[in-house]
Amino acid sequence: MQSANMLLKNFVRCSAFPFAVQHGMKKDLFGLCRTLILSPCLKEGSSHNLSEKLDLDEWKKVMKSGLQEVNETVSEHEELSTLAAARETVEMWRLAGRSVPENISEDQLKTFIECPSKSSKKKYLKYLHLKELYKKNDKRKMDEKRERRLETQDKASKTDEIKRNSFTCLWANAIDKTHNWRAAQAMVFGQPLVFDMSFENDMSPREVTNTVRQIVLSEGCNRKSVDPFHIHFCNLKENSQYHREFIKYYREAWDKLLITVTDQCYTNVFPKDKIIYLTADSPKVMKTFDHDKIYIIGSMVDRSIKTGVSLAQAKRLGLETACLPLEKYLLWNTGAKNLTLDQMMHILLTLKDTGDWRKALEFVPKRKYCGFVGRSVHELKKSLSLMNTLKHGKRQEEVRKQFAKNYSKKLTQK
Repeated sequence: MQSANMLLKNFVRCSAFPFAVQHGMKKDLFGLCRTLILSPCLKEGSSHNLSEKLDLDEWKKVMKSGLQEVNETVSEHEELSTLAAARETVEMWRLAGRSVPENISEDQLKTFIECPSKSSKKKYLKYLHLKELYKKNDKRKMDEKRERRLETQDKASKTDEIKRNSFTCLWANAIDKTHNWRAAQAMVFGQPLVFDMSFENDMSPREVTNTVRQIVLSEGCNRKSVDPFHIHFCNLKENSQYHREFIKYYREAWDKLLITVTDQCYTNVFPKDKIIYLTADSPKVMKTFDHDKIYIIGSMVDRSIKTGVSLAQAKRLGLETACLPLEKYLLWNTGAKNLTLDQMMHILLTLKDTGDWRKALEFVPKRKYCGFVGRSVHELKKSLSLMNTLKHGKRQEEVRKQFAKNYSKKLTQK
C-alpha cells in the first residue's frame, strides 16, 4: 500500500500540477489531488488507524513542494510575459521615431518596467540611446585611428623609410654622448645656475608635481645646449616631496644625472656678492647677462599667484635681486609677469649664447604680449632730431630762393 501511495504521489507531482498551470485549474485540482491521495486510506477497514496508513508529515511536504512549484512556474510565466510586453513597447517607440537603443538587455528591460511614469521611461530609454551612440562613436574613432596607422605603416614600407635602422641608432647614441660630455664639462668649467628647493611648504602636492615636471624639462634643455649651465639643486632634503617626484620621473637615472644636488643653502656654497636672485617681484631690472654672476631661480609654481614669496626669501638672506626687462622690450598685456621654469631656462641660455634680449624673449608665450617694442626711446629721439634738422635745412633753402627772387624783382624795377 505504501508503494502504491508513493507512485500516486509522484504521478500527481509530475503530471497533474503542470497540467493545472497550463489550463488555469490550480484551485480545482488541489481538491482533486487531495481526494486521490486519501481515497486508498478511506477504502481500508475502520479497524486500522489512519495515522498508521497515512504519513501526515510526508503528505504535507508533498503538498508544499507542489504549491511552490506551481507558484514558481506561474511567476516565471508572468515575468516572461511582462518582459515581452515591455520589449514590444520599446519596438513600437522605435518605429514611432523616438530615441530608443537598438539593443537592450533583460536587466535594462526590468529597470524600464520599474520606472514609475511614462516620462521617466522615455528619459531612461534616451539615456541608453545616447550611451549606445557614444560607444559607437568611440569605436568608429578607434577604427579610423587604426586605419590611419596602417596607412602610414604601408606608406613607410613602400618608400623604404625605416625609422629605427642601425644608422639612426648610432647617430642618436653619438648625440647622447656629446650632450653628456658637454654636461660633464659644465660641471667642471661651466657657469653655475641654482634652483632653490625651499618652497615645498608654500605649494600644494599638485603644484610640487608641476614644478618638478618643469625642472625636468629645464634640465633636458640645458643638457642639449651648446654651452650648458652647471645646475645645482640646493635645499633639496632627502625623502622630501621634491625628492620623491624626481625619483618618480628619473627612476634609475637619478643617480647618474650630471648635476649637483645638496641639502645646503646656496649662501653656504657660493659667495653672497656673486649671487643674483631672479624674481618677477624685484624692483631692479636686469639690463645685461653677467657671466661671472650666479643666478638663482625659485623652484615654485604658484597657481594662486602669491606675490613676494621669492623676494622675501632673497631679502631675508641679504641677496641682490633682479627681474627680466619685459616691459622694455614687449608690449605687455594685462596679467602677471611670472614665467615657467623651462621658459626661464630657455631665456637664460639664449642670453648666455647671444646676449640678445629680442631672441631671448621670443620664448615668452605669445598670449602674454602684443608684440615687441619697435625701437628704444633713445633711437626715437635720434630719429626725431634728424627729421627736425632736415626740415630746418629744407626751409632755409626755400627762404634763400625766395629772397633771391624778390631781390631780382627789385633790381628790374629800378
